[in-house]
Amino acid sequence: MQRQFRLTRSTDFKRVRQDGKSYAHPLLVLIALKDRQSTTRIGVAAGKSVGNAVKRNRAKRLIRAAARDLYPQISSGYDLVLIARAPIIQVKMPQVRTALQQLLQRANLLNEA
Repeated sequence: MQRQFRLTRSTDFKRVRQDGKSYAHPLLVLIALKDRQSTTRIGVAAGKSVGNAVKRNRAKRLIRAAARDLYPQISSGYDLVLIARAPIIQVKMPQVRTALQQLLQRANLLNEA
């Protein structure tokens, strides 16, 4: 995912986590906050509950890849934080993509295509 479409500052993460609406799935959590910008920015996080550094990095790679596939369908003007949960390290890419798609549909963030 290109840098301009990513949340990188900790202040942005904190703002989205405090003020955003969250949607949970067994594999990951989506927190969405409407923003004044025209683009949608996505931040990915994985806590120590996911596992060691290797497992956390794999979880973040899976989430980023799924987000990259779905990015053209996501409504613009939002800041999104995706947080990995522990079971994500035991699944493959298609399940992560499906989980993210379900969360985006529940949050009404997918454009009809």
